[in-house]
Amino acid sequence: MNDEPARATALVRAEYHLFQITDPQGPVADDLDATQNGLVSAVGGAIEVATGIHTGNVRVTVELYSQQPGPIAGWEEIAEMPCHSPSGEVLVTPMMEDLADLPSLASQGPGRYRLRVHALGRDTAVDDTTDDIVESYLIQSWPAAHQDALLVKATDAYGAQVRARPAGDTIVIDHEDSLDTQTGRERDILRRAGRGDYS
Repeated sequence: MNDEPARATALVRAEYHLFQITDPQGPVADDLDATQNGLVSAVGGAIEVATGIHTGNVRVTVELYSQQPGPIAGWEEIAEMPCHSPSGEVLVTPMMEDLADLPSLASQGPGRYRLRVHALGRDTAVDDTTDDIVESYLIQSWPAAHQDALLVKATDAYGAQVRARPAGDTIVIDHEDSLDTQTGRERDILRRAGRGDYS
């Protein structure tokens, strides 16, 4: 269907069960709760990819296409998101570290794109902090008019857990979420900051 895509792979740091896709000049997507598909959401203008691990590196591959690619087998979860790039730079970004060494997902400059996010291994070490690489992600990007987010494939238990949460409750609920713990307080600050609540 397409010529061979531009492709790159790097390790990306997941923190608090996510890594992000952002444009330095503005929002890339309208708000979308992760409970709708269990894999990707949009919070405060950034696209967030939900990881099973709490903290650690995940393997991320990006593929850049000029038109919609065909399906790829072997992935446990697949979701699509609309993406708008004001600057022509849509970047995979850890929450608290330097940018990942990956090319911009906006391969043809400013404009609208479609992202297809694939996940594998999210059930391996749920809620853990690990130095092992147990999760892999593939993000395919191509220019496309706006279409609503779409859940393409849903087979892992972690995605089912996220989708089962009440709408608006997109965090992982575990023993570290209590405001009585340092991790719980940090998560609360991040959640509020993501909503623009700095009180």
